[in-house]
Amino acid sequence: MSTLTRVPPRGDRRAGIVAAALELFADKGYLATTMDDIGRAVAMRGPSLYKHVASKQDLLVEIMERSIATVLRDHRIAVESTDDVREQLRRAVEAHVRFHARHRLEAFVGTRELRHLDEANRAVMLSLRKDYESGFRELVERGVAQGRFRVGSVKLAVYSILDMGVGVAVWFREGGEFSVDEVAYHYGDQALRLLGAD
Repeated sequence: MSTLTRVPPRGDRRAGIVAAALELFADKGYLATTMDDIGRAVAMRGPSLYKHVASKQDLLVEIMERSIATVLRDHRIAVESTDDVREQLRRAVEAHVRFHARHRLEAFVGTRELRHLDEANRAVMLSLRKDYESGFRELVERGVAQGRFRVGSVKLAVYSILDMGVGVAVWFREGGEFSVDEVAYHYGDQALRLLGAD
């Protein structure tokens, strides 16, 4: 079997570079990965690589920005799909779990490598993550206000729900015992139980 890296079509160069960086960051870690490693993975030498990407930091930022944009979008779609807070919460949890099951590398890199963003990029990313957390907090608070949820601490309940998705990224494998949809539905049920939903 050939060990040559498939060179992506010219129009897909940037996407190929980002994909290679993601795999290398997940496997070796951000600090241990060099631009030369990324170039070798896409069969490009330094000068050619730098025509498509300015730095390793830019690649890490792009990976994280894409991930947070996706989860924020999916959360918004879930919440806007119904007016019932219980169902909004369930659908938001299912979207959260589906992302972490389908984008395991992104979830792993996003969690582990956040500390390697420069100060300005880290501040932006932390703000976006706070927005995502706030979306869940708003749902739980509204459910409590309506008498639909019963929790001792909204903050701890939200952290528990968010941790569910992160945990899925660790153990889930396509083709395993459970499908993505089965896991998402089960975790939706678990979240509602955690919240003492009516």
